[in-house]
Amino acid sequence: MLHELWIESNGQTFCLAGPHGEAARALLEPDAQLAWTVDADSHFEAMSKYYEYMGWGVYRSDFPEFDKQPYSQWLD
Repeated sequence: MLHELWIESNGQTFCLAGPHGEAARALLEPDAQLAWTVDADSHFEAMSKYYEYMGWGVYRSDFPEFDKQPYSQWLD
């Protein structure tokens, strides 16, 4: 699934693209800018790529057994 990184004056938002990210994008400031997109098959993969992109090191999850499940198992 495609993910988007939005940058705005008070921070950033990393969310799903398309309908699954509508609620998150609705909270963005009007001048928010789409900075980066990435495809990932799970939350864990998406966050790992996001951490790498941001230079934050290795992403660690408190719930790896859930976060590593493919989106296809819980999103329609």
